[in-house]
Amino acid sequence: MVVLLERTTRRLTHGRMGVLDLAGLPSLELTVAGWRTGQPRTVSLLYVPDLIDRKIFLLIGSNWGQARHPSWSANLGAADHAELHVDGERFTVNVRALEGVDRERAWQRAVAFWPGYVMEQRLAGNRTFRLFELTRA
Repeated sequence: MVVLLERTTRRLTHGRMGVLDLAGLPSLELTVAGWRTGQPRTVSLLYVPDLIDRKIFLLIGSNWGQARHPSWSANLGAADHAELHVDGERFTVNVRALEGVDRERAWQRAVAFWPGYVMEQRLAGNRTFRLFELTRA
């Protein structure tokens, strides 16, 4: 239901706003090539902003706590760059999948920003969320 509302809101506002924006949460549109097809895929996502360096975007593959990873995370994991649409601006970003200490630091920052990630992780069971840092190219 949320996905349908997001798509409708984005279409009606010509991509300027989504459901997350209306709720006061930062959102962006990610466009990345499909890992199998190479075709561009676009999805609206919540992101964790970097309040110091506004050129860094943290994405969490929570999939609302479902048992499987979101498809966009497989696409992003296979890419070295993607495109973001944030606040009316489109730009290319470099992609880095986070692991180890970097992932743990990013996870702590994510749950401090949006505590709902803790609940989503519980719902997801043993699935470890994929975390990505996107930096302006």
